[in-house]
Amino acid sequence: MACFTVPLAEAIIVSLAKKAAFKKNTDNVISESKKQKIMETKKKLGLLENLLYGGSFLLAIEHIYHGEVILFPPFLTALRTPEEIPVMLKEMATVGVGMALLTTIVWFAVCKLSDWLAKRKNPLYAIQRA
Repeated sequence: MACFTVPLAEAIIVSLAKKAAFKKNTDNVISESKKQKIMETKKKLGLLENLLYGGSFLLAIEHIYHGEVILFPPFLTALRTPEEIPVMLKEMATVGVGMALLTTIVWFAVCKLSDWLAKRKNPLYAIQRA
């Protein structure tokens, strides 16, 4: 019914946090390696944003197709009758939160795997560790 709103809310929060975190322009203050690390972090957060926004969009389209979301107020068919509101909230709390958490966990695992593979391929990393 409204499970797509939870990943959408997380995507909005990630977007706002990313914008606030990288708001300062300190290009001439930080070193080149820190600039590169900041750019990598922006890319990773951008990937999470895309996963969450894309998933929410596809779920919204699916819900529109099945008639659970309508294009006029109250927008969610579950809001038409008070008896369906607890069912909708339960679905958001279980399915929506589960999807958002799983998406974030998979994103985190992919980022860690990417970092690990980058370190394995970098011959200087072995020298730096010694």
